[in-house]
Amino acid sequence: MARAGDVRLAGELGVDAVGFVFAQDSPRQLRAAEARALRAALAPLVDVVAVFRDNSAGEVREVVRLLRPGLLQFHGDEDGAFCRRFDLPYVKAVAMGGGTPPDAAALQAAYPDAAGFLFDSHGGGHDGGSGRCFDWAALPAGLSRPFLLSGGLSPRNVNDAVVRTRPWGVDVSSGIEAAPGRKDGELMRAFVAEVRRADCSPDASAPGSGETP
Repeated sequence: MARAGDVRLAGELGVDAVGFVFAQDSPRQLRAAEARALRAALAPLVDVVAVFRDNSAGEVREVVRLLRPGLLQFHGDEDGAFCRRFDLPYVKAVAMGGGTPPDAAALQAAYPDAAGFLFDSHGGGHDGGSGRCFDWAALPAGLSRPFLLSGGLSPRNVNDAVVRTRPWGVDVSSGIEAAPGRKDGELMRAFVAEVRRADCSPDASAPGSGETP
């Protein structure tokens, strides 16, 4: 998110967390000071997620110092040692756009300290936030950690996504935007409503299905 009004609306809708992107060359990239100012618009108990992609350790530390996020999210080639060096819970994004399904045991061995994993459609020459879906049938079986589903989610398909994959949560960006970084209020409302509807489905017995716009 990049606008205070969008952050406030997300809190009013009852989302669990709001993400701020610090990845280089992202159309949603913020500076740490900009994100710190947006933090003032957060509702109580809404968490802050700082999103990185191959940022330097110094850049991550600066964001942690100024923003005080509750969770870090790494979307690049960061290894497990890098991700855990900041003494905060982290989620590692897993590229699902390259065509080779990941192995659950290998993922958990590579990132033993991860709070969870986020499966996104980046890879194969595509970045995250592109609005592309991936084949949900390719999600690895046997994960013992929570996972979040991302990649091409929108009000049109998130209900089906939650019911079919039963994630711990869902992460959305372009699917609720009028333009990169500029959220559409009606799409945000519709997205949350569809997640709530999926939560109430008898087929969705997941341990949790939160939203992270």
